[in-house]
Amino acid sequence: MNSEQQVKDLITTLKTQGVPLSQVAWQAACACVGWPYVYGATGEECRPAKRAQYANKFYLKDHKTIVTKCKALTWDTETQTAKITGSCNGCQWNLPVLMFDCRGFTRKLLQMVYGWTLMGATVGSQWSDENNWKDKGTIDTIPKDTLVCLFVYKSNKWQHTGFGYNDQTVEASSGVEYSIVRKAKWTHWAVPKCEENYQPEPIPEGYAIVTGIRVALRKDASTKADIITRVEKGSRVKLETAPKDWDYVSFSGKTGWMMRAYLREEGDYAIVTGRRVAMRQDPCTKAKVIMRINTGSKVNLEPEPPSEWDYVSYDGKTGWMMSKYIEKG
Repeated sequence: MNSEQQVKDLITTLKTQGVPLSQVAWQAACACVGWPYVYGATGEECRPAKRAQYANKFYLKDHKTIVTKCKALTWDTETQTAKITGSCNGCQWNLPVLMFDCRGFTRKLLQMVYGWTLMGATVGSQWSDENNWKDKGTIDTIPKDTLVCLFVYKSNKWQHTGFGYNDQTVEASSGVEYSIVRKAKWTHWAVPKCEENYQPEPIPEGYAIVTGIRVALRKDASTKADIITRVEKGSRVKLETAPKDWDYVSFSGKTGWMMRAYLREEGDYAIVTGRRVAMRQDPCTKAKVIMRINTGSKVNLEPEPPSEWDYVSYDGKTGWMMSKYIEKG
């Protein structure tokens, strides 16, 4: 479980990398999973005194959940109030975290990421305020690849809200929870209006923006190479100078890639210095071997074919990404 500071640091890092704010908000919401649910809370730090305050204010609705999940509180049945009788030692939230109910969670996250306030004190008033939304509709028309607020309308009442992205959801229910598959309870969606006026910054020279979904950063320029990490859509990567470990050569009517370490260049050709050196389909040790060439053979150095890969850095890691999934500055 992340602390409040870790979530704030994540938001700062993603913004620095140029990640679109909708993706920043979604990743920040996921980073809050495990944080406590408290009826009426809107993002205050979880402390016994504050939990007791909400338990006493809303005891008819949720005092048992608030008190029983807090090791520092007990419920006085005679006075019908929460009492602080212990400390936070041994608490499941052993880090500084924030507490929410469902509408407090969506409101707080949008404040943290956009600096924008979702209006409305209840789920129903949030939905009804047209100043809150860029677009909205019923769940059967939910857009793809877009951060949305999800709503439950049941028994003629707006009952619950959370965040959604494609089929995934994050909601403050018994705590902040993540679901990989959207549950059937959700009936409506709405895109926050803070997205309407957001314009991404121009891509700086020497950088690129990832346009694919969770694009692989690979060890070598091959789809068979090991994946170092996956980069989210909208992230900014830096274009780097590729290490020159391979040469594109021809031999006996065939062309392919050979490791430079096993070649001695002499003008427009090279001499094979290794034993039965592989000529490969791609500049990657896991690529298919076209043929093997004996020591002392002469190979021609050929102009390299247009590359489908770019050598980039992201979050301190360097590797190869497919060019069709990035937009260069």
